[in-house]
Amino acid sequence: MNSYAMSKYPDAKKITQDLDELIKKPIFSIRRDALEKYEKEYFDKKCSKSKEMINTAKEIIPGGVQHNLAFNHPFPLVIEKAEGCYLYDIDGNRYYDFLQAGGPTVLGSNPPSVREKVIELLNSCGPSTGLFHEYEYKLAKKISDSMPSVEMFRMLGSGTEACMAAIRVARLATKKKNILKMGGAYHGWSDQLAYGIRIPGSKWTQANGVPRHIFKYTQEFFPNDLNDLERKLKLNQFRGGTAAVLIEPVGPESGTRPVDFEFNKGVEDLCKKYGALLIFDEVVTGFRLGMGGAQGYFGVSPDLTVFGKVVAGGYPGAGGLGGKKEVMKYLSSGISGDAKHKKALVGGTMAATPLSCVAGFYTLCEIEKTGAAEKAGQFGDKLILGLQKLIDKYKLPFVAFNQGSICHLETVGTMH
Repeated sequence: MNSYAMSKYPDAKKITQDLDELIKKPIFSIRRDALEKYEKEYFDKKCSKSKEMINTAKEIIPGGVQHNLAFNHPFPLVIEKAEGCYLYDIDGNRYYDFLQAGGPTVLGSNPPSVREKVIELLNSCGPSTGLFHEYEYKLAKKISDSMPSVEMFRMLGSGTEACMAAIRVARLATKKKNILKMGGAYHGWSDQLAYGIRIPGSKWTQANGVPRHIFKYTQEFFPNDLNDLERKLKLNQFRGGTAAVLIEPVGPESGTRPVDFEFNKGVEDLCKKYGALLIFDEVVTGFRLGMGGAQGYFGVSPDLTVFGKVVAGGYPGAGGLGGKKEVMKYLSSGISGDAKHKKALVGGTMAATPLSCVAGFYTLCEIEKTGAAEKAGQFGDKLILGLQKLIDKYKLPFVAFNQGSICHLETVGTMH
């Protein structure tokens, strides 16, 4: 029986109300003297090597860093070592790692149990061959055994690619056009899904460089609103039908705006009613809420599940799509030829490498063996409890809550 990271599901309505109050409050600025003290006494004195390297990097890397998570005021830190729950910068400073590389390192950074298996593989066949390796099967089987809805699984290069494959397969399987996504949700940065990101109702406002006609068949519905979803499903019956409803099961932007516990089941019922596929984006929640993912926790059986992050244990090539056989058949490899159905075009030189598959397989084994997801959830509870005490003590205009180890400290109400 699967155990899960959430000891108690957050009160979505209460959190939404708190966020509503938060956005009504006046804007508070950090005191200039306090900020300057922080900049000079810590960053200028203790992080001079990081500052120098970032300034040099800006000459050849746009913005000076390659990853959005690295942005920091007054400048990004340059990390040279990561181990367990600690990060070390090039100036020798040690930090507690609450970031978890953005989610994939549930076991902590560079866990020996996984690293040893990776080194063993690198010594035998190297990171990539372009040909089949036994760990492709082992990882797929491990995922399928953990999530009953995943009858078949195909590894891809990233969560963005997996979302692209999911909507392509959904259109092939249903012969319908429209994709309905939850407003504010993030499903990677592909053209068709760069819509309604972070703020519900924002449509294409963050899709710079994407022609608007690309969104002809992409729509959003308001999060946690089954009535709005059904209204749009009804309308789409006269507009080519709805191929799929794509959601983050804990709420948009990794649960920044949480949904009611019953919401996911309601979405599943509506998908069945209107003949749309249900796609769960479990890039964040897969194996982080538990081995059964969010779908196991909520008791929902999606048609397709998108994977990323934890699926490769923090190693490169972390993406995948799983689902029911009658849908996943559209992802079968090889040339179509005399096949009875059309196939979705997907690929990737660095998809399903021996490196990503061995790392993913042993990461999942270790998470299951140690109960890592549940333990991380307990620490998430402890962290939020401590933050809430500080918020109450100093009357800070912040909102803190968690979904297991997915912790939120909201200082503005923009997601609301």
